[in-house]
Amino acid sequence: MGVRGFGDLEAAIMDRLWVRNAPATVRELHSDLLPDRDIAYNTVLTVVDNLYKKGWLRREREGRAHRYEPTRSREEYGALLMRDALDEAGDPAEALVRFVGRMSADEAAALRQALQAHERSNAK
Repeated sequence: MGVRGFGDLEAAIMDRLWVRNAPATVRELHSDLLPDRDIAYNTVLTVVDNLYKKGWLRREREGRAHRYEPTRSREEYGALLMRDALDEAGDPAEALVRFVGRMSADEAAALRQALQAHERSNAK
């Protein structure tokens, strides 16, 4: 299953939900977005509903409204995008070499730790 990046408004809504770290109604999301963009409530409602239908959000009824929350963390989303990028590369090994070549020392250290943890879990 391919994962494409979010559109501008989708990304803004997902960002608000990830930052909130708690479910939110469309009205709350609309209020959060208003300082940065002049946007209609119905537009936010439509985009939130689309994200729900795509499986990026789950919802729970609260009175007459729904509370929405992400089905995946920001980190899981980033990992899915990286996996897709690697799958699209003509030479995945070369893409990894180039990717690692652009990492900071801290990012490279985090990658080493992740690889070591991955190797330990596969050795079991």
